[in-house]
Amino acid sequence: MSRPHSAISQAERRILEHLELGLTNKDIAAALVLSPRTVESHISTLLSKTGCRSRTQLLLWALSRESGKG
Repeated sequence: MSRPHSAISQAERRILEHLELGLTNKDIAAALVLSPRTVESHISTLLSKTGCRSRTQLLLWALSRESGKG
């Protein structure tokens, strides 16, 4: 599912961290002082980079990467 040539940026990593908390795009935007549209854009880019098809699949992808770090 992951594409190694598509590195995840620091901004995208912050979005993923907030997704893992179960926050909505609006809540993520407020927490990171971004517009909701910017959050949507980052999520769209993450979906493309990871090959995920949904926000839920993206969340599972992120969680599986974290569990593999330990």
